[in-house]
Amino acid sequence: MATPEPSETDARAAAEWAARTCYGKLMAQLTAQYSDVTLAEDVLADAFASALTTWPERGVPENPEAWLMKAAARKAVDAARRADTAARHARAARPLMMTADIAPSERDGPLNRDRRLELMFLCAHPAIPAPAHTALMLQTVLGFTAEDIAAATLESPAAVGQRLTRAKRLLAKGRIPFAIPPDHIRQERIAAVLRAIYAAYTSGWENIAGGADPETGLATEAEWLMRCLIRQVPDNAEAKGLLALILYCESRRKARQDSAERYIPLTDQDTALWDEPRIAEATALLTEAGKMQVPGRFQLEAAIQAVHAARRQTGRTDWSMICKLYETLQAFTDSMGARIGYAATLLQLGKVDEATDLLNEMPHKRISQHAPFWAVRGHAMKTAGDRDEACENFRHAANLTRNTATRDWLLAQASKR
Repeated sequence: MATPEPSETDARAAAEWAARTCYGKLMAQLTAQYSDVTLAEDVLADAFASALTTWPERGVPENPEAWLMKAAARKAVDAARRADTAARHARAARPLMMTADIAPSERDGPLNRDRRLELMFLCAHPAIPAPAHTALMLQTVLGFTAEDIAAATLESPAAVGQRLTRAKRLLAKGRIPFAIPPDHIRQERIAAVLRAIYAAYTSGWENIAGGADPETGLATEAEWLMRCLIRQVPDNAEAKGLLALILYCESRRKARQDSAERYIPLTDQDTALWDEPRIAEATALLTEAGKMQVPGRFQLEAAIQAVHAARRQTGRTDWSMICKLYETLQAFTDSMGARIGYAATLLQLGKVDEATDLLNEMPHKRISQHAPFWAVRGHAMKTAGDRDEACENFRHAANLTRNTATRDWLLAQASKR
């Protein structure tokens, strides 16, 4: 394969940066303007394709985000003309005509109004079947493919794709308002929005390195969306619980690799590298949520991370408390992650048979491609003295892991005798 010319390299890097940082914002703006999620996706994809051909020749624009928005808007007008639908043509042309009333400095500058949260609430509308809410949000707001969503939700790509197609048809037919809903409706949809943000965060968690990484950027995006959401629903305990959970986990990101970029598991991390301000903010949020006396899944998961964070002061991890929190969590969610975390905690307490039984009860279809399951099962088999089974499990986990440092660590566990 030929090495790209410098200008092509710069253009591709700029397009990738825009995709990481602007995709959801642009999708939200386009959906708001044209009331058509599928059209917004199509014209934005065309705009990115145009960028890859235009920017190497003419240079990367000063404001790639504004350039992409204008390119997508032009393509929306072209699509409407091709469809020969007068009403749709007028709807697509109207935003372009409105730019005549905007000062050039504003028209060419950044898109100041970020409408991603509105797009998320749109995707959680009751006209859309509940099982499609998270998938639709992940694709429209964060640019996930059906394969990405399937990996995050432990489903098949085909099932996710069908769900997305049906949901988009319903959105197109429903004439659903694009806006932050009134408070009583907002509260009804909040659970779906939280699930989508959580799925986005966990998808960005495996990538440990700095913010230039596209998937690490998902963690940053999830934190930003949670801060926006809490401004809209300041009295929602679960929203505060989820942001606390994210902050606790993010506080440890720098400690997850050593100076040689080797993976360091949580129990071996240097707590001096943990981010104290993030821990303090997370603790304050979790305390506020607890005072509301409306317990929920994300508050419990944050509480588990709070116990881990306490090791920074105490020098030890209270595994018995973590075990009790996981037991309580089972009443709020049947997620594979919660059950796998519970099994890992039982191993820490020496309850190998109980942990192994819990792991073996999990449906094979849901965990066959889930690396954390095989990693924890590898530890269970190793503790039980079954080295051959442990090695096989660790290798399977490594094959399912995208992060190089984590994969190398798992392979190292597999090679130990």
